[in-house]
Amino acid sequence: MSVSDVNPVPAVALLARPGAARERLREALAHADVHLVLEDDPTTLEPQALADARPQFVVIALEAAIEDALERLETALSAPGLTLVFDEAELAARRDGWEAQRWGRHLSAKLHGHQQVLPPGAEDEPSLQLEPGRPAPPPVPPQDAVLHAHMEQAQDWAGDVPADGLYASPAPPAAFAEPVSLEQHLAALQAQVDAADIDAAPAEPSVPAPAVTEPPPLSFDHTAWSLVDEAADAAAPGTSTRTDAVAVPSYDTGRLSLVDLDASLPAGSRAGALLVLAGIGGPDALRRLLAALPTALAVPVLVYMRLDGGRYGNLVKQMARVSPLPVQLAEAGRRATPGEVHVLADDIGVRAVADGLHFQTDPAGISIAALPAEHSALVLLSGADLAHVGPALDLAAAGAWVAGQVGEGCYDPAAATAVVAAGMVAGEPQELAQAIAARWDEDNGETP
Repeated sequence: MSVSDVNPVPAVALLARPGAARERLREALAHADVHLVLEDDPTTLEPQALADARPQFVVIALEAAIEDALERLETALSAPGLTLVFDEAELAARRDGWEAQRWGRHLSAKLHGHQQVLPPGAEDEPSLQLEPGRPAPPPVPPQDAVLHAHMEQAQDWAGDVPADGLYASPAPPAAFAEPVSLEQHLAALQAQVDAADIDAAPAEPSVPAPAVTEPPPLSFDHTAWSLVDEAADAAAPGTSTRTDAVAVPSYDTGRLSLVDLDASLPAGSRAGALLVLAGIGGPDALRRLLAALPTALAVPVLVYMRLDGGRYGNLVKQMARVSPLPVQLAEAGRRATPGEVHVLADDIGVRAVADGLHFQTDPAGISIAALPAEHSALVLLSGADLAHVGPALDLAAAGAWVAGQVGEGCYDPAAATAVVAAGMVAGEPQELAQAIAARWDEDNGETP
């Protein structure tokens, strides 16, 4: 019985402009065993028409031309119980052949709520993707079962082994006719000792040994003991022994206190951040990562994902729908607030100052090296720039926590795979979010 036989067929609406991307998505939905209740262009669709279709899922081909339309449809798209599935229109238009089939299986799994993403007949194939954690050890048979066969074989071959004239096997110990108690055994030993003493006794009486008296206990006067080196304290010949010859320095300890040296440093030198880098295929991975982050995260989240057209304001609105943390656009001169998500534009960088991290205008964009390594984390999702791999590994060598996305949903894994191959943490976006939460729980002295 397949999953679709158990779960009802989901109702899906497809919002995409006419073109190759819309055709590819329609084909994927046709093979996903869903009920397509609406297919329309979001630039001309009315919110009420979308609400009247009553979809459970809305698949949207995301591109810059429909961002204003999504704002207009925001009321209908925010309906309770409605799940949004975004796909980049440019990526969907290029998807073909095996890649299109693989993406269709993942889309079907997401719409039906299961994890069956392998092609038919390959359900038992092992996954070749890197997974976090130590692999399970192979099953070990019970020790008795391992040794029993060897013991039986040795017993069968014992009669065929040639005898050695130089070696005679010891006789087996004689068994006791009846159990012997401890008292009987001690009595037998004492009898043997007495017999040995009689045999070794001299013929003539021996001279008695002089009596030995115990020495009386010694007493010591320890009242004058001290833990000093008298030889070092003794005055050298010809030197004065006056104690007032050299003034003893005095120290004012009234204002000394035990302080946290790390806390006395500027806050900017200790403040950290979670930097997320993404690109092609990154919106879906970013949604899954942000949705799984804890609301009590102790550091700010910085998101850098290059977008064609620079419509970062719309990215803020899309991520705010799924993120439990507040999402806002980073502005030069403003401070990065812990527990909030800041989307970085192409010309926004950061610098560490006395009260934390502040945003600044920087034509080069975000600089990974500007983050305090010991208190920061860095995640490379699908589509991250390969140019960020080197600085990311340098930050890891300085003490930062660095991870890369793996799995079928990582459409452009080049940068993420590079950091994973270098020994960094690997996992799906939601798994990385759990690891990030545990990391800052440990830094705060809590148990993850």
